[in-house]
Amino acid sequence: MSKVLITGEDLTVEEIVAVCRQEALVELSDEAKENVRASRKIVDDLIAEEKVVYGITTGFGKFSDVVISQDQCKELQKNLIITHAVGAGEPFSRDIARGIMLLRINNLSKGFSGIRLETLQTMVDMLNKGVTPVIPEKGSLGASGDLAPLSHMVLPMIGLGLAEYQGEVLPGKEAMDRAGIPVIELSAKEGLALNNGTQAMTSAGSLALYDAICLLKVADIAAALSFEAQNGVVDALDPRVHKVRPHKGQMATARNLLTLLEGSKNTTRQGQIRVQDAYSLRCCPQIHGASKDAVNYVRDKVDIEINSVTDNPLIFQDDHAGISGGNFHGQPMALSFDFLGIAESELADVSERRIERLVNPAYSGLPAFLTPNGGVCSGFMIVQYSAAALVSENKVLAHPASVDSIPSSAGQEDHVSMGTIAARKAGEIGANVRRVLAMELMVACQGIDMRGNKGLGKGTQAAYDLVRKEVARLEEDRELYGDINYCEEIIRNGSLIRVVEAAIGKEIEV
Repeated sequence: MSKVLITGEDLTVEEIVAVCRQEALVELSDEAKENVRASRKIVDDLIAEEKVVYGITTGFGKFSDVVISQDQCKELQKNLIITHAVGAGEPFSRDIARGIMLLRINNLSKGFSGIRLETLQTMVDMLNKGVTPVIPEKGSLGASGDLAPLSHMVLPMIGLGLAEYQGEVLPGKEAMDRAGIPVIELSAKEGLALNNGTQAMTSAGSLALYDAICLLKVADIAAALSFEAQNGVVDALDPRVHKVRPHKGQMATARNLLTLLEGSKNTTRQGQIRVQDAYSLRCCPQIHGASKDAVNYVRDKVDIEINSVTDNPLIFQDDHAGISGGNFHGQPMALSFDFLGIAESELADVSERRIERLVNPAYSGLPAFLTPNGGVCSGFMIVQYSAAALVSENKVLAHPASVDSIPSSAGQEDHVSMGTIAARKAGEIGANVRRVLAMELMVACQGIDMRGNKGLGKGTQAAYDLVRKEVARLEEDRELYGDINYCEEIIRNGSLIRVVEAAIGKEIEV
């Protein structure tokens, strides 16, 4: 995907990833340009007619009852940005910062915000030429949208703040000059159009969502390898079992596992070795499936949000109205991203249990900690410790941010969403989950070798081969973090999913 056409109507999560991580270019559609011009004309008319419209001819928040004269409009918009740029903490990663800009462009291109086309084009040029504002990740209540992060996004546009360009963090004006992009002077309504919205939380959350979708596939691959290592009983995957409790994610997971294990000579049937497996194997469709259903719910909400108008006031062309509403409130995303974090955390929770069942000889029937030289060697003992620590950290991170609220703006903004915190936490949880699943891949391959590999399934064989490409069977103790790093990288870069899907001849279902 080399170019994404912005219409305001049909942006996808995959296109966000293409722009934010793969440097795809962005172009405004002709229809979007026309909508922006028409919306701007209405703003100009409202000012000329001296209509009282929030944020255009009045102050903000508590100052909404203060009328602003025409000659103060530009100063009002600039002051809004510079006083609201009070973020804290480390900067958002480059991909999230680019996502914030992309989603703001898509929002504004719908023609309900009153921004000038040249201002919107400035943002497009920044994305395409690689000028990325430095945006602190903390400081948003997710109430009047992401006021602080979005204000930092705007600063380089007006020659202030900081921006990254060609790997170097520069003063905003210098970054714009080096890229050949003229800075702008904000006109009436533009500051409010740029910093009022949910794009910081939605960018962070959208990328976390994309990563979660990939982790769902990896979780099924890792579980299938654990099935192989533990001579798992495949009767529990029988489609008839899941048809009588037809949750979509549950049925999809059972199908995935059967496909991945097709042809395996390591798995068993009910009563062949044992009647049933522990829940971490036997209930894998129910556990992974519930997370799939939750993630798909979040995806539906994100698909709506990334193509919505979330600033204020909104400009309607049919009757030239400027209406002050509340589309900037982040509650729909706050709840969704809290749910996303919870759904992700369960993938690591059950993965760690599968790791424990392999390294614990009381469960596995294999040498303790999967080492042939126990005592002198510790094998994978501390791998389980590390996985358990990450799972425990996720339990803290999964506490919902959206249940909190702190009134602001002298009580005018008396309920806030904390949606940006929820989105950031979902990303942190996802990183921990990726690490735990990487550990399971490594441990399961060792378990397969120590059990005596009789023949893997068509999907598990591809996964095993990719792990073993760099991670040798453990005979004597060695530094394991490099092995885990490799397994994490094949998850991060998508190569594990690609080779497995190629082997099974279809996509793993989510």
